[in-house]
Amino acid sequence: MSEEKKIYFITDLHLGVPTLEDSHQRELKLIRFLDSIKDETETLFLMGDLFDFWFEYKTVVPLGYTRLLGRLAQFVDEGIPVHLFAGNHDLWTFDYLQKEIGIQLHREPMIMTLKDKKFLLVHGDGRGPGDNGYKFLKKVFECKFNQFLFKWIHPDLGIGLALKWSHNHRVKKLKKEAESNYYSVVEETRLYKYAQECVKENTEIEYFVFGHQHKPMQYKVDNGATVTVVGNWIRDFTYAVFDGNKIELLTFKE
Repeated sequence: MSEEKKIYFITDLHLGVPTLEDSHQRELKLIRFLDSIKDETETLFLMGDLFDFWFEYKTVVPLGYTRLLGRLAQFVDEGIPVHLFAGNHDLWTFDYLQKEIGIQLHREPMIMTLKDKKFLLVHGDGRGPGDNGYKFLKKVFECKFNQFLFKWIHPDLGIGLALKWSHNHRVKKLKKEAESNYYSVVEETRLYKYAQECVKENTEIEYFVFGHQHKPMQYKVDNGATVTVVGNWIRDFTYAVFDGNKIELLTFKE
């Protein structure tokens, strides 16, 4: 790969909410962003929650998103690796995106060497102390038997109920995120505490990249590693780019 090319990170698109029209407009904006970076992209990382809900039946996948999936397939076809770190809203991604598009799927934190620098990459849900209610719920959702039972629900009903539940959850979370003190103390966030624990075990990590938290931010942890919380494509349209020397947190402006 050319040293002149860059590594890009985007996260938390939550396509499908709050309305189909809003989702469609954000999808088109994302495609314009991808078109603007394609020629200079070495690797593209999707850090999770690409969709607000995704479930793959044996012969059925959720309706829509064809423009985005087509553009991601174009990246792969032109030799640009695309990685997806499954988030809490697309944890029911199985093998469709891998087989159909060639996206490389990751479910657990990965330590990867990018341009000779050591990164720890993960969506971020369930990481760090606390949040025990979600951690239990995630185990329920990841249970193979529960996934098998859900497959027996007709897609129109199953996906419809899931999107409604997700929409209600999204409204509550956006209200919480709008509070002035939400995530205002970096040291109190779960992802900060998680990164601190990670560098105790592996001091060679130089960069962390997370999704999930939605509020874009960058800070340092004890070993000097840079933590980048990429943000979201619901309202902020932020992304991160690494050129081999530094990682920047930027906003896509047309």
